[in-house]
Amino acid sequence: MNAGSDPVSDAHRILVGTSGYSFADWVGPFYPPGTRSGDFLSFYSGHFEAVEVNSTYYRIPHPRVLEQMERKTPPGFHFVVKLNQAMTHQASHDPALYRDFLAVLEPLKRAGKYDGLLAQFPWGFKRTDANRRHLEAVRGLLPGEPLFVEFRHDSWLTLQLEPSLRAHRIGYCAVDEPRLQGLLPPVTMLTTEDGYVRFHGRNARNWWGGDRGAPTGDLSGASLLGETSGSRASGDRYDYDYSEAELKEWLGKIAGLAQQARRTYLFFNNCHAGQAARNAKLMQELLRQQNLRA
Repeated sequence: MNAGSDPVSDAHRILVGTSGYSFADWVGPFYPPGTRSGDFLSFYSGHFEAVEVNSTYYRIPHPRVLEQMERKTPPGFHFVVKLNQAMTHQASHDPALYRDFLAVLEPLKRAGKYDGLLAQFPWGFKRTDANRRHLEAVRGLLPGEPLFVEFRHDSWLTLQLEPSLRAHRIGYCAVDEPRLQGLLPPVTMLTTEDGYVRFHGRNARNWWGGDRGAPTGDLSGASLLGETSGSRASGDRYDYDYSEAELKEWLGKIAGLAQQARRTYLFFNNCHAGQAARNAKLMQELLRQQNLRA
């Protein structure tokens, strides 16, 4: 739990934010013209109470980096940190890797602003015995850490998934993404005390891009989801602007999660040209209209 949070005031809270915040093309659409990159997070934290740190997926930074990030946010701000790609995409079990990663989190923990870790697995990470063992190994290498998992292949959606995640103390990350063969549908479940949803956009035409390991066959001209080395890769996969009607589709699901959960995180990953921030602001307004605690 976030050490700086009040358990009573935090009950059934919905926290809206974006997956990353440091994007040059947000200057103008979200950040005021002329805003320096070093001032992005300070401005961001005036609009949102939580952020998903995605830069840790690409490289493990020095703890000073997260310490500087923490100092730019007010008391009570919430950070969720994405696991490094060596853990989720390269199946590393190197104890030194996990030890170094955990050391990076210390500044956030000391400040009471650390809420957990996100393990986002690629589409090629299907439900096999080997991959189930890897997920269990990751859980074991991160003992006691709040951990959420995002699957991108629908083979994981079995009757065993919910009880298994509960048994291993792993939170389930629901997703909004194109309704295409092999991708996860917008199913929600609460397997730990906190709920989690990521909004990737519904850009079906550019979704699969040129990723290796993509499915083959007749997909009716559609593409499927895979993770590449950057959020703007594969033909602007995340270039999508949600309509108000599309976000309203989620209000019932979000209300259901929030009624049961301590906190429910909603993160927008459609980061192209500030769309994530704009859609996150719209979601905040829709939640207010429904008298949901955001």
